[in-house]
Amino acid sequence: MNHLTVIVGASGAGKTSLLNALCQNSSFTTALEQHAERPFQALFKEDARYALANQLDYLIHRSGQEKELRDAPQPALMDGGLDLDFHGFTRLFRTHGWVSASEFDLCQRFYTFARSLLPPPDLIIHLHADSQTIRERLASRNRINIASGEDALLLESYITEWLDTVPESDILRLDVSQESIEYPISVPLILDKIRSIRG
Repeated sequence: MNHLTVIVGASGAGKTSLLNALCQNSSFTTALEQHAERPFQALFKEDARYALANQLDYLIHRSGQEKELRDAPQPALMDGGLDLDFHGFTRLFRTHGWVSASEFDLCQRFYTFARSLLPPPDLIIHLHADSQTIRERLASRNRINIASGEDALLLESYITEWLDTVPESDILRLDVSQESIEYPISVPLILDKIRSIRG
């Protein structure tokens, strides 16, 4: 089964930029969040009634991506992913009241079932950036932002709670607040870690 690395962190931490930087330095099969392609993302941004549809669509979409990546010939790299979408964003939706308790339970049941069929990632890269960096990155984006800069601390706390259940050997924690978009410090560290895991 193919090796899977996921990059997690709050919105604006730099997940997609890091994925692109890694692909400039090595060969990976990749999967992105695909905000514009998701059918309920823009609808939810305008109407909270689409929150459940949006979250279930993402959980299904990310599960399918993981299955494809595990079958790919090259090492796989994913920005965000199934676990982040549930432990981070679905919890955020519940906190804001965008999904009800029973709707959250429905998402949790799907997530638990999907994860029972899919092995967890081999490596989780946890990105952290300071609040000012996150606000600047979110403001510069030309895409739909569901989470705001104010949500960054909440998302970070949810991610930390999830990662507390994951073996520390499967996590690489990086503060990327001061790094440029090429990630000259982080990229070599990550590639070395992936090589050591793959043997």
